[in-house]
Amino acid sequence: MPRRSRSKKSNHYFTKEHENAIIEYCSTDCNRRKTEIYVAMLQPAFSEMVDKIVFTYKFTTLPNIDLLRQECKVWLMTILDKFQPEKGHKAFSYFSVITKNWFIHKVKKQKRKNQREVDYDAAPKKYEQEYLATDQTWVSDQLEREFWSSFYEDMKTWEFNDMRDNDERVYKAIIVLFESKDDIEIFNKKAIYLYLREITGLNTKQVVNSLNKFREHYRDFKSDWENGKI
Repeated sequence: MPRRSRSKKSNHYFTKEHENAIIEYCSTDCNRRKTEIYVAMLQPAFSEMVDKIVFTYKFTTLPNIDLLRQECKVWLMTILDKFQPEKGHKAFSYFSVITKNWFIHKVKKQKRKNQREVDYDAAPKKYEQEYLATDQTWVSDQLEREFWSSFYEDMKTWEFNDMRDNDERVYKAIIVLFESKDDIEIFNKKAIYLYLREITGLNTKQVVNSLNKFREHYRDFKSDWENGKI
């Protein structure tokens, strides 16, 4: 008897119907209709999506994970309006990525908290001096924040009317990342490309080609910053 091939499990809790519901949610200005869509369609789907991500990636080790799961579900509702269906990316992929990274941020935050609770009396003197000498670190962090804040303001002045379609998509996606920096966790270079691909609907090669064009703008800005012209 020939073996029967196993059919792929379909994603029953987040279907095309849910995709359409999110698009309608984002396109309507009627708060009553938004509430109807969220309660009937999106809340159950987001709830199951969060639970599956928590167990799949073993975020269950986090303290108060049940409370964090509820907090994440509420947070997803607050950022629904930030989804831009006209970009062409899938809502399920978009919200899955930012949900996973929301929990990764919580893991890293918990790790930092655990490290702070180390018994400092038992630490070697050199580590004690390193952690107490914070003035220089604070100044360095402040300068870095000012640099990226100024670069972001400079980016918003760039003319994109003459850009090619792919370049304009990547440019607008970068603006979205800057504006959403408090809501997402970018933990390495690959994560940036993942976000850009999801937002733009382009592949990695197309994203890289557009980024290479913007690097010249970045180099000019950095040079002016370091030479005191900004």
